Amino acid sequence: MELPIIQIGNSKGFRLSKTLIEKYNIKDKVELILEKGYIVLKPISQPRKGWEKAFKEMNEKGDDQLLFNDVFEDENLEEWN
Repeated sequence: MELPIIQIGNSKGFRLSKTLIEKYNIKDKVELILEKGYIVLKPISQPRKGWEKAFKEMNEKGDDQLLFNDVFEDENLEEWN
């Protein structure tokens, strides 16, 4: 695919089509990798972004309790020794 280089302020750059952005799930940022004479653009994925804040809020509200016991009454833990 051939892309024209365009002027962007004092810099130069190129535009990616909406189709490419959607196909490769590009959101706000990409990682630029220089590799053996090639430039690779890699989408930055943060699937757990915001989880730490959400878990902290859940804890403060007391909404982070187990829904069921993590050890069952009939569980034989000795087999793991």
